[in-house]
Amino acid sequence: MSKPALDIRYMKRALALARRGIGKTSPNPAVGCVIVKNGSVVGEGWHRRAGTPHAEIHALDMAGEAARGADLYVTLEPCCHQGATPPCTDALIAAGVRRVVAGMVDPNPLVAGKGLEELRGAGIVVESGLLETDCRELNPGFIKFVTTGLPHVIYKTAMTLDGAIATITGHSRWVTGEEARVQVHRLRARCDAVMVGVDTIIVDNPQLTVRHVRGRDPLRVVVDTRLRTPESVAVLSGPQAKKTIIATCETNPRVHRRYQVQGATVLVCEEQGGRVSMPDLLGKLGEMGVRTLLLEGGSRLAGDMVQAGLIDEFMLFYAPKIIGSDGFSAFALQGITTMDQAIRLRILDVRMFGPDVLVHAVPEAPCSRG
Repeated sequence: MSKPALDIRYMKRALALARRGIGKTSPNPAVGCVIVKNGSVVGEGWHRRAGTPHAEIHALDMAGEAARGADLYVTLEPCCHQGATPPCTDALIAAGVRRVVAGMVDPNPLVAGKGLEELRGAGIVVESGLLETDCRELNPGFIKFVTTGLPHVIYKTAMTLDGAIATITGHSRWVTGEEARVQVHRLRARCDAVMVGVDTIIVDNPQLTVRHVRGRDPLRVVVDTRLRTPESVAVLSGPQAKKTIIATCETNPRVHRRYQVQGATVLVCEEQGGRVSMPDLLGKLGEMGVRTLLLEGGSRLAGDMVQAGLIDEFMLFYAPKIIGSDGFSAFALQGITTMDQAIRLRILDVRMFGPDVLVHAVPEAPCSRG
């Protein structure tokens, strides 16, 4: 096998390792690393959770003395700054690796090429950009956050084939089957926060937790301009209420107190068009450390977000059902009168979950940065 083909093979292995950490490492990126000596893998690792050793350290520990003179493949440029853990560049230099192949330069301004330059200065052969697109797809939330300060927004909805998310009465349980719902819980477990509008809270009373899979529960964000959220709803019940944020334009502290005594956080945002300003809310969530945000509804909130260009990814689940034109649409959009005004998406993937179809898409035009 030629050298470029071998490089690709080992970087693909590093990518596979990195995927094991997706949803577990926030606020850090998911990273995989492979060390190769004389054509054999002698060490490998991945970042498992924030505050623990990075992928390179796990791989070096496994390789031991075999790391000296070896080639190292890593999906993201090694860090060169002191954080919760020491710089990986120091460890690579001390271990005596011969060559480092990085999938992409770290967009974090604290690194941003400095790690690779430090390795070059120590006499290590450095290459970057191998399978860069695949490496970037590992950490869209991390990349957007460190470059803009805003969370990466994923919109998820379940609808019938004719685009309805509920019947004329508002009934929506369940649009899709169990397999699709399990996948949604996997998606929640990968995100820092999940967000819905107050109408969804009132009508559906969702828990917004991870119950069908193993994983951490995300923060729950309720967009409630005038604080209409009933105090008895699931997101305000029990110890999980401490992970609930109510985003509002209501400034009266006495009204806030109703929710704060249950453990929830009331987040006052700017008002835009009579509603919570989505750019302001996303900025505030970014300041709170939210890097990946899952938007689950409802249609008015989704419509506001998509028309403002604030959605980065779409996860659209379609059930093989039809309920007719009286149902509720997934998006409440304003002002689209001709097809050339339609919001265009680029489909990345189509998969089946039981009888239901998932369409994974991104906007054709880059999303707004707020």
